[in-house]
Amino acid sequence: MPLPQLLVGKVAAITGGLTGIGRAIALEYLRHGAKVAINHLGGPKEEPLLEALQKDVSEITGPNANSFIAVPGDVTQPDTGRDFVAKTVAAFGRLDIFVSNAGVCKFAEFLEFVIPYPPYPSLSLMLVEADCGPLLKVRVYGVPMYTDISISIYRVDPPLLGHTINTNLSGAFYATQAAGRQMALEQSPPGGSIIGISSISALVGGGQQTHYTPTKAGVLSLMQSCAVALGKYNIRCNALLPGTIRTQLNDEDMSDPVKREYMEGRIPLGRLGQPPDLAGPAVFLACEELSSYVTGAQLLVDGGAFVNLQ
Repeated sequence: MPLPQLLVGKVAAITGGLTGIGRAIALEYLRHGAKVAINHLGGPKEEPLLEALQKDVSEITGPNANSFIAVPGDVTQPDTGRDFVAKTVAAFGRLDIFVSNAGVCKFAEFLEFVIPYPPYPSLSLMLVEADCGPLLKVRVYGVPMYTDISISIYRVDPPLLGHTINTNLSGAFYATQAAGRQMALEQSPPGGSIIGISSISALVGGGQQTHYTPTKAGVLSLMQSCAVALGKYNIRCNALLPGTIRTQLNDEDMSDPVKREYMEGRIPLGRLGQPPDLAGPAVFLACEELSSYVTGAQLLVDGGAFVNLQ
């Protein structure tokens, strides 16, 4: 039995809306009657993804509904958020819902390290060269002569750290500030819902996520502080904290069947999440009739992973 449409007449804008969680939320908002703008990075590589999304949008709304736009732009740039909000308002008249979703995640080691070398279990690899980028050169010890080889182990170098912070945290700040300004000061009546896509990683650590988890904790904190700053304008600010969701960001990591089985075994519901699993909670937080007194909150969408201590 289909749900009634809960967002009829609302206007939503979503950063990073071309793939993964952002895409799923955009399509669900359209199903619930909202007009939707998405931000995406842009460039020729994204054209097939945009065409596929446009096709799915047309199947939901019809080919001539004029209820969807896509706006390219790099969220790490302060002007991108302002431009995205301005084009959303120019197309649809106002802004009721804003989802700060754009983000990056590349697993990387924090320190130089020693690891087992599988072909020779009695040997180990010691990092000997790490100043030429993320692909590290290692030296095999344990034989009279050593051998240098290269393996794909990524370390947290300054460019990776900067890009992760600029995208996940600074980008979220700039875009949320632009959305908040529109909702509070530039439309009547003021008000709206802002949703930050944080992560379970805001609450727990990750050995190869030392550059990533602080940014997601920052998004959670940003939503909490914005809830205080914007409450007087009737703007609600909340965070969604996904667990392990199969998206393009972790496809490579989750392609390892051993790791995937391990992750699934730690989740009480027994499966990894999919992007549509975030869409329903995003509708709940967007819908004033359902969540009008919810602000400054965090909602885990993780299949129970966080509470499983065994």
